[in-house]
Amino acid sequence: MAERPNDADPESEGAPDFAVANGWDRAYETYSDYDLPTYVGSASFMKLPWVTDPAELRRREVDVAIIGAPFDDAVSHRPGARFGPRAIREAQYTSGSINSLQLDVEPFEILNVVDGGDANIVPAWIDRAHALIYRKVLEVAETGAIPIILGGDHSITWPSASAIAEVRRPGSIGIVHFDAHADTAPDDWGVLSGHGTPMRRLVESGAVKGKNFVQVGLRGYWPPVDTFEWMKEQGFRYHFMREIEERGAEAVVAQAIDEALDGPDHVYLSLDIDVIDPGMAPGTGTPEPGGMLTREVLRAIRQIVLAVDLAGMDVVEVSPPYDHAETTAMAANRAALEAISALAVRKRDGNAVRWAGRAPRPGRFPTDPAMPHGHPG
Repeated sequence: MAERPNDADPESEGAPDFAVANGWDRAYETYSDYDLPTYVGSASFMKLPWVTDPAELRRREVDVAIIGAPFDDAVSHRPGARFGPRAIREAQYTSGSINSLQLDVEPFEILNVVDGGDANIVPAWIDRAHALIYRKVLEVAETGAIPIILGGDHSITWPSASAIAEVRRPGSIGIVHFDAHADTAPDDWGVLSGHGTPMRRLVESGAVKGKNFVQVGLRGYWPPVDTFEWMKEQGFRYHFMREIEERGAEAVVAQAIDEALDGPDHVYLSLDIDVIDPGMAPGTGTPEPGGMLTREVLRAIRQIVLAVDLAGMDVVEVSPPYDHAETTAMAANRAALEAISALAVRKRDGNAVRWAGRAPRPGRFPTDPAMPHGHPG
């Protein structure tokens, strides 16, 4: 029987060198993880460094840190936003240094941006999730970096914005809130921490004053009249989608910026992806037809971040299971990137982006020993 080629002793003198035989012995250029295609290697936001240690964030003087809040146990309708942070991180086609054609800036050449990892979330435990999101955002914000939080359902804004309000005291926080829904319900069927309640919780807790809220894009059939009456009593300022239809997004956003600058020292930007029409962003928990165009929202983000002192931002309610084409995650990814690019312009033009931060308070939160892994089912 003839000897098969692979029967040759690989150590013998006549054994084939497969690299030579197949032309694989040439010199090839290799690339850093940061410059590899987006589908290769780690799935950090824009393939940026994954830095979860607050001390390292402080040492590096990070300007912006991406944080994941993969939590959706507080939804009232369609679940799936727990998969949002990962989908948003993966919804990109570029890697390495990038150039914004909208703002004529290379953001990662100007800003120090990292992916700060995720809050320590486990399923089916709302109180714990909110506590750990609060702690994660707090420890990042204390370093002086601006957190951009990827949700997750909209309940995550309660702990996230509360953490920003705490670290920025005695300065005050205002919230510019893009959403189809006001999220000011007194409760969701008796649950105080549902995704329809975070803006009320922020006001009632004292983290944010009602008069420092500006909401854009409200439409549909919720909330009920009594909820709007409460909002009026608290001094909320809000803009219905019908205003955008009648006056145009440009005029409404310009007014919202003026209102955002009227009072608070710093601004937190909260973007519920359902402010975009579900024809363009179908992957969300409570789709509401008749929304803003994606380009209008992205332009609004650039305009707002260029105009205000941004202390934090979240992008929430991306529910990938309802969008096989990933367009919702792409819009969310781009929303975060537009904010980063606008911050780069501010820094390039001599404005502060990072802030001084504050010293951490070790031992403030008790920690239990690490628990063993759980098992599904």
